[in-house]
Amino acid sequence: MQNILIFLFQKSWYPMIMDIKRQLGYKIKRLRQKRGMTQEQLAEMAEISTRSLAGIETGENFMTAQTMEKILECLGITVDELFTAEHLKPTEDLITEIDAIINSVKDDRDKIENIYKVVKAIILT
Repeated sequence: MQNILIFLFQKSWYPMIMDIKRQLGYKIKRLRQKRGMTQEQLAEMAEISTRSLAGIETGENFMTAQTMEKILECLGITVDELFTAEHLKPTEDLITEIDAIINSVKDDRDKIENIYKVVKAIILT
């Protein structure tokens, strides 16, 4: 095990592992916030310290399988849902994609009107 860790730290794998930890932590944070939970509430439900949860959410700490199971249960999600992060892209990426979608149909008045109606309905609800 120690040899594997040394290999990972010596090679270019380390930044990728850190990125995965940050992405998972960010997703847990977003899901927690979406459910209106504080760090203290989720930490208590998952039977971990608030400090541990804060570290998980920032990508500084990684959770054990047991902790992951508890967090998933508290958030009401599956492992598959945790590891799919398509809908949790950074805001700037989402804006860029929305802009690209709108630009791709800018000559189609009907589609633009439909987009307008959907956006208006979402914002006004």
